[in-house]
Amino acid sequence: MKLEEYHKILDSSAFIGGYTPSDEKNYTIPEVTEELKDLKSRILLEKSLEDGNLKIINPKKEYIEETERLAERSGDILRLSKIDKKIIALTLQLKNEQEKVMMITDDYSIQNIMKIIKVPFKAIITEGINEIYQWEKICIGCKKRYPHNYPSTQCEICGSKIIKKKRK
Repeated sequence: MKLEEYHKILDSSAFIGGYTPSDEKNYTIPEVTEELKDLKSRILLEKSLEDGNLKIINPKKEYIEETERLAERSGDILRLSKIDKKIIALTLQLKNEQEKVMMITDDYSIQNIMKIIKVPFKAIITEGINEIYQWEKICIGCKKRYPHNYPSTQCEICGSKIIKKKRK
């Protein structure tokens, strides 16, 4: 798998992990710049922009909506931030517009969605995931299952804590 063959989508963990874009086929979203708090990753991002090796793009609304549907089906909606969903939406958009895309991320929930949509990913610091996960909300006491959008963190039956758990 040669990186130069791909259009690479970078989340904040790519910059935090020290990934350095070496060609012009690297993309991210505006919010990633806000997530980078340490000086090293901010400098890396700014240098990549100056060198023409990074483009910042806002994904189209239709891809954000498609991402919401995907995340609901997989249960990753419980674990993905708004920024995560937007970076996935950009991936879907570029996948539709380009031939080969790859996500650069250490985020397991993003990697899970990449597996589902059959987009290769590269982790920088972690090993990455090997299989697709399904997530659910479940009470730690009575084991009642709740929909992903259940608002409370307490079970309506026994009062125990509700957690996000990998479905078996």
